[in-house]
Amino acid sequence: MHRFSSMRFVCALILLCPLRVSPARFQEKPPGLPAQIELLETRVRFEANGDSRKEVHTRVHINNELGARQFARLAFDYNRSFQQIEFPLVRITHSGGGTVDILPSAISDQPNPVVINAPAYQDVRVKSVRILGLAPGDILEYRVVTTTLHHPLAPDFWLDHTFDRSGVTANEIFELDLPASRQVEMRVSAATPFASSDKAVIGDSDYILYKWNVSRPSLADKKADSLHLATESDIVVTTFSSWSQLSERLRFFLHPGFSTQIWADSMKLTRYPKEPVPDRLLYDLVRTKITTLNLPLDFSSFPLREASQVLASRYGRPEEKVELLLVLHFQQTLQRKLNYRVVAYTDVESPEGRLPRPSLLKGLLLVISESNRDVYLDPSVDVAPFGVIRADLRGKKALVLAGCSDREYSCWKSIPVNLPFPSFQRVGVDAAVSNDGALIARVHYTMRGDNELLLRVAFHESPKEKWKEVAQLLALSDGFRGKITNVTASDPYATKTPFTVEYEITQPKFVDWSKKPVRIPALLPQLGLPDPPAKPTAGAATSAIDLGTPLDVETHLTLRLPTGTAARIPTGTSVVRDYATFASKYQASAAAVTASRHLNFLSREVPANRAADYNAFVRAVQSDEAQEFTLERTGAETSKQAASATSNTKKN
Repeated sequence: MHRFSSMRFVCALILLCPLRVSPARFQEKPPGLPAQIELLETRVRFEANGDSRKEVHTRVHINNELGARQFARLAFDYNRSFQQIEFPLVRITHSGGGTVDILPSAISDQPNPVVINAPAYQDVRVKSVRILGLAPGDILEYRVVTTTLHHPLAPDFWLDHTFDRSGVTANEIFELDLPASRQVEMRVSAATPFASSDKAVIGDSDYILYKWNVSRPSLADKKADSLHLATESDIVVTTFSSWSQLSERLRFFLHPGFSTQIWADSMKLTRYPKEPVPDRLLYDLVRTKITTLNLPLDFSSFPLREASQVLASRYGRPEEKVELLLVLHFQQTLQRKLNYRVVAYTDVESPEGRLPRPSLLKGLLLVISESNRDVYLDPSVDVAPFGVIRADLRGKKALVLAGCSDREYSCWKSIPVNLPFPSFQRVGVDAAVSNDGALIARVHYTMRGDNELLLRVAFHESPKEKWKEVAQLLALSDGFRGKITNVTASDPYATKTPFTVEYEITQPKFVDWSKKPVRIPALLPQLGLPDPPAKPTAGAATSAIDLGTPLDVETHLTLRLPTGTAARIPTGTSVVRDYATFASKYQASAAAVTASRHLNFLSREVPANRAADYNAFVRAVQSDEAQEFTLERTGAETSKQAASATSNTKKN
């Protein structure tokens, strides 16, 4: 296993996890759509006090059974404390004629599955409609109205909207009503078709009305369009004047402070005999003792529960765990020179140049500073070692929620790209081939780094009866084939030491001794490297080749052979570059063969002008991996097998 096979491993793990799919978004493209959205009509109206009303009218043509299953249930998330959802229309028009209105009894309102066992969050809900009798050729039509009143960030409001470009929606209408009395920033991408605008008086208030009518041909596939999709929404609206203003608003939803009772209760859990308590111990307390409710960051749901409530209930949203850790570190400042701050990270590039709104912020981290060193902590990842942030977040920007000046760029910090310790992976394979050609192998992994975190999360979130399935996916990602048995793993919570996994894998017909000679690969994990860059088009700029976090990978095989087997081994390889090194070694004895490969990534990237050199390095590694052992049975052993076969024939 290596840094790049981990992506195959994660993709395979998705097969074990349930997914919630929005019925209005499909990834398939014509032809052969399960369903065609003939009309998607959305109207959003904001009030001057920040309240809003959103109505969605959808008409769907069901093309086949898959489409009928996809629309058999419509589900919508909402927060009952300040939102309401209604279904004024749910109707089926059958292909053979006649219409059926879905009865209110088909509507259910349940807590979000994530908060089933969290009484404090029963307002986080899913309202759904069960659609019975849907068949190919039918038309499904429904309206959904969401009303939001007195949300916590009112009177400010914001909106992001992107038109469907998958080809599923034939015609999309988007209407936006904004109060004329509010100062509103709007940005519409150049890839978005022109909108009509008007003014109107609704009730006692003046509004500016916008309307976009978008058909599939108007969203032609253009380079500007694809570039835009990767960077920004089609329509962005916000009442926040700057990132510094938004930072100040969000800061007041946090509750840094000291409570004697919180500290006493926390110290009982840590069992640490003296003060000050190490930072690592406070972090371990929050990540291991407080169950994470994996709900997306929603500033509309602020303010957070008090830290004392989170500690007492032993569960909390990711941002609540950050706040609890913040409160505990506040106590530390009374005895140590310790600085701390909360930051909100984003997954977009150059956020400081975009319109400020909470929808760009995806989660919170706590940053503690001591001795001119910043340590970023994410206690919501229950099994993350101290100071380890997920790979997809490192290098991203984060908005500081305290002490942000009026200069927009000072509001943002970059999450460090480096890990707090060297990354390595050690894989040992102890295998044996029997006289009948069966293979049995024990594979042992020891690792530190990004793949370590992936595996900790996978084993932590899977019940033990599912560990064989996780190990099977791990084996497949590394190129191993066979049946997995006897899986063990170290405690995912024990993050002070590297994570270890061990499994046994068997393959009954690994070797066919009737072949002369027998060739087998070295039973070692595939060592993946980033693909060499494609040849750029004329005039296009080249970019550096990303190698990721420096990583030291060592793999070793011992393969025991049946008595009377001779082995010829391939020649080892050695390639040295300043950005990476590779070496392999192969040996054979009368009883076994051994193999080892060592790939060490020394740099994070290879300059673009050295692409040819990197390509040669990749070819050398891949050529070595393609080498095989050659096995032959000795004459005495072959005669013994022939005599046994003759004896069996006579008996028959």
